[in-house]
Amino acid sequence: MNLRDLQYLVAVADLRHFGRAAEACFVSQPTLSTQIKKLERELSGELIERNPRQILLTELGAAVVERARIILVESDNIRDLARRAEDPESGSLRIGLFPTLAPYLLSHVVPPLHAQFPKLELLLVEEKTSVVLEQLRSGELDVGVLALPVHDEQLHQELLFSEEFLLAVPADHALGKIHEPVDVSILANENLLLLEEGHCLRDQALAICQLSGASERSGFRATSLETLRQMVAAGVGVTLLPELAVQPPIPNSPSISLLRFSQPVPKRQIAMFWRETSVYAQFLPQVAAVIREIIEDLLP
Repeated sequence: MNLRDLQYLVAVADLRHFGRAAEACFVSQPTLSTQIKKLERELSGELIERNPRQILLTELGAAVVERARIILVESDNIRDLARRAEDPESGSLRIGLFPTLAPYLLSHVVPPLHAQFPKLELLLVEEKTSVVLEQLRSGELDVGVLALPVHDEQLHQELLFSEEFLLAVPADHALGKIHEPVDVSILANENLLLLEEGHCLRDQALAICQLSGASERSGFRATSLETLRQMVAAGVGVTLLPELAVQPPIPNSPSISLLRFSQPVPKRQIAMFWRETSVYAQFLPQVAAVIREIIEDLLP
């Protein structure tokens, strides 16, 4: 058994097609098929159920693939460890961020990070918080950039910044004529447009609703922050937007008025998380420091 054969098996499990798996592994299909058959003989059992319509894993195959993923991740970690021993600022850093942060943060921090660490390869993944945490714990990701709170004693936490929420209302809304900070109680008679289940921004907005006496607009839940923004511009309702989502290069919309809140201002805290045992554990505080400095200059 070798790592190459496990890689072939995982590729077939992911793609459910021998031809595409061979292309992904940069080998011919006969070579890939031969190596998997060799692995089956070595393990004395079939790993893949082959039929003309689809490729399925056997019970043994599914169990082997599950463990093979862990082995392949750890083998990558060993290679990263060797590269990091030679050059602390080289390697591939896999970073996961949640959807209501990723597009608004990355445009500001990726160029400075590349300038600061030119040998560092940034592999960026946008997923919901639960998925980022799962992949961080399994070793598929090196770093998670998430909103607090996150409860996991195995993860190191490095606070990056606090981000205020702004109230977005249609330009012709009665609140749109206000040009000074407002108290959250102003939401008491409003129905807020919110994201669908699974987004941490939804949970944060619901907490503000509880605090202010506001309620969720029934019958509609957006799949993205940009959908929420367009719904406000169309005059459907009001919503809460995190501050980075209204910073350049995001253009201002003449159809939307943005209101700041007075103290205590509702906000969310953003932090970096990584495994205590990560091969990057000694280096990641430097990455966090660069991000922190950029955001301190960007947000008032």
